[in-house]
Amino acid sequence: MAKTSSAQTQKQPGRIRQIIDIVKMTAKYDKVAVVLMIAAVVLPIAAGALLVVFVYHNNWVMWILMMLLSLLVALLLFMMTLNRRAERVAYSQLEGQKGASGAVLSSGLRGQWKTSETPVAMNPRTQDVVFRAVGKPGVVLVTESDSAASKKLLADERRKLQRILPNVPVHHILVGQGGIKLGQLRRELRKLPKKLNRAEILAVDKRLASLQQSSLPIPKGIDPNRVRPSRSQMR
Repeated sequence: MAKTSSAQTQKQPGRIRQIIDIVKMTAKYDKVAVVLMIAAVVLPIAAGALLVVFVYHNNWVMWILMMLLSLLVALLLFMMTLNRRAERVAYSQLEGQKGASGAVLSSGLRGQWKTSETPVAMNPRTQDVVFRAVGKPGVVLVTESDSAASKKLLADERRKLQRILPNVPVHHILVGQGGIKLGQLRRELRKLPKKLNRAEILAVDKRLASLQQSSLPIPKGIDPNRVRPSRSQMR
């Protein structure tokens, strides 16, 4: 067992290998990202070199400190640029796929949000789904279609929430045609007014979870491809 565990650990790519893979993936689909990442590295180093030449050329201590600082700033800007552009590419790859909203909700939200990639309501015939997120704004229902079946699912879910949580705000966000793009979902969630505190979020999530368990389970993975972005691509 120890040998098997060791072999599995060795097969896992290291941090540098992961970064290289993300850079390759991002560069493949986003040519502008290559220019931005190069600029993020070159500009801080160039600025540091100019300061060393024209300001600190007689001070070896400052020369070393400035170059180290330039390298650290270049690394920071590179990682920030890579994170943003890789995230953008990941969203573009998921755009329009069934269940993509659930993947973003479950892996892309930070803080006190309570989410799941499993839809809380689904129409097996039309494949329309409703995803749910619980956070400071209250309960947010996310749909991926503006069809009649999707609207019915949304209305039924709203009525259920208003019955069991009459004092909790319920919001709706449509992702896809007629609504926002997948990459705008997190931003739209952050724009919603804050109404609940941490204790209230936990209480609401616990209440909804207990009711969900008593109902018929919805099959997980409504898409055969199981769309789910890699966490390393979202960072």
